Amino acid sequence: MSAPTTPALSVLDLVPVRTGQTSAHAVAASMTLVADAERLGYRRYWFAEHHNMPAVASTAPPVLIAAAAARTAHIRLGSGGVMLPNHSPLVVAEQFAALEAIAPGRIDLGLGRAPGSDPVITRVLRQSGTTSEVERFPEHIQDILAYASPEGATVRFTSGGEYAIHATPAAAAAPEVWLLGSSDYSAQLAASLGLPYVFANHFSGDGLERAMSLYRSHFQPQIEGDSPRTFLTANVVVAESTEEAYARALPQVRMMARLRGNRPLTALETVEQAASAELVDSLGAPMLTWARTRWFIGTASDVAARLTDFARRWEVDEVMISPVAAAREGEPMDASPGRTETLELLARHMS
Repeated sequence: MSAPTTPALSVLDLVPVRTGQTSAHAVAASMTLVADAERLGYRRYWFAEHHNMPAVASTAPPVLIAAAAARTAHIRLGSGGVMLPNHSPLVVAEQFAALEAIAPGRIDLGLGRAPGSDPVITRVLRQSGTTSEVERFPEHIQDILAYASPEGATVRFTSGGEYAIHATPAAAAAPEVWLLGSSDYSAQLAASLGLPYVFANHFSGDGLERAMSLYRSHFQPQIEGDSPRTFLTANVVVAESTEEAYARALPQVRMMARLRGNRPLTALETVEQAASAELVDSLGAPMLTWARTRWFIGTASDVAARLTDFARRWEVDEVMISPVAAAREGEPMDASPGRTETLELLARHMS
């Protein structure tokens, strides 16, 4: 498969919370951003699941998707992703069947196996604290596919009786299920189930070549004519100047340094706070160097060219950007001008 000259663009949103913002402000900013993304022609808009992080308000993707559906008319909406071991498969199927009823033909259910937080929160989420739900990840994916389908699923008792289960009483269609990951395991599982697959390049990037090769070479179509479907994610900051783009990227770089260095997490700094602070011990400088090579930071023409080359290199027709531009002091609390600017400038140069 060859990627087109210009890939389609989508958005991944963690609903960032900056210094001084409330959760209500952060969610309001994201609802404005999803409306902007639709206006600008982005293909889909996904919310991630993370827990107990001061800088992230995307704890409940289904709730955010429902709110976004009320603000939009045609852009696809979904989870990037729901961390399945934290949830009952039937509950997930019911939530996304309801979303499919709210916004027919527009819902994506991206599923991941990671916890989305630290071990303490993982234990609270799962109560038992065991790894059994992680080990049953493939089984639970199959359950969701069955529950959410118009046909539903059937439980067969040892006595010979049967019991029908439907995520919603009269489904006309089902959400599209995607498998997310950043490892050989997720790529091989998506291939074996014949599901579309997204490599979390925005978070890691390591192992991308092997994961894409495994997925494409081992893909087993479940329906005649199916073929591998995939796209990639990327952290992106676009501004009118390269200097401004790097200034708006620095707060996110510093947060990543804290996260990877097991340092106390805070709300996302403003551009001015990050500029006036020292990098996080010895971790900040290496993280900034890493971001310069792995993230897409710069002017619209530069980033558009790099994203096009990126899509062509990995033969994908879509790139999902995580717009990580931070805010400047004095900008409205219920908006995210830096993220909006990223979407607008990039769309203008890649349309």
